[in-house]
Amino acid sequence: MPSGNMLIESGHDSGDAWDMLPLVLPDVQAHATSGAPLVDYHRDHPASKAFDLLRTRLVQALRKNNWTRIAVVAPTSSCGATFTAVNLALSLARVPGSRSVLVDLDQRKPGVAQALALDGDWPISDFLSGRRLMEEHMVRLSDTLALALNSEVNQNASEQLHDQVTAAVLEDAEADLNPDVVLYDMPAMLEYDDLAAFLPELDGVLLVSDGTQTTKAQIEECERILDGQAPLLGVVLNRGRDAAQ
Repeated sequence: MPSGNMLIESGHDSGDAWDMLPLVLPDVQAHATSGAPLVDYHRDHPASKAFDLLRTRLVQALRKNNWTRIAVVAPTSSCGATFTAVNLALSLARVPGSRSVLVDLDQRKPGVAQALALDGDWPISDFLSGRRLMEEHMVRLSDTLALALNSEVNQNASEQLHDQVTAAVLEDAEADLNPDVVLYDMPAMLEYDDLAAFLPELDGVLLVSDGTQTTKAQIEECERILDGQAPLLGVVLNRGRDAAQ
């Protein structure tokens, strides 16, 4: 069971695996002082409106194609993939009656827990290998958002994503939780082969580009890797350059 003072209940037995996940409470003060706005705490920020629009377009595409599993990934590090995944998950979670799951599969630089100001012990490799049960590892941030967090770097991450045990664990979790959307935060696409290893398990990919560093050639290389493997659902621009510059 995750450690830390944010655990406020251990779930309740309603016969629904979703309700049995522990409910956690983020550090609201940490969000208030964060330099990276989260949509739940900065509703008037332009980023919040942008993520709501992205949410609506994504949900429409998923429903049209009967998809659920989406990777959020950037060509290189520090482009804002985790920032995008977390804010998109929070925006999705505001839809009443919905169920969204955010999985931190970036075992190179895990950051979802930190972004949400959650403090605990979540070695996701133990969950993916079956050494830790879903209800022992996963938590709920609300009635509409569940999290599979990570707190440890794993140098063998891509090998684990090749393992059929990992695929089975995630498929079982999805079957038990019955989510509308599962978002996977992934490490940099052109720096590691984690996404390539995980592509057979995905319905689509959202690519996050950084207006201050991502190049056209990098985006084209990502498109080449995805070609015939998984649909590219869109390119999200983070930190766009001022058009007047």
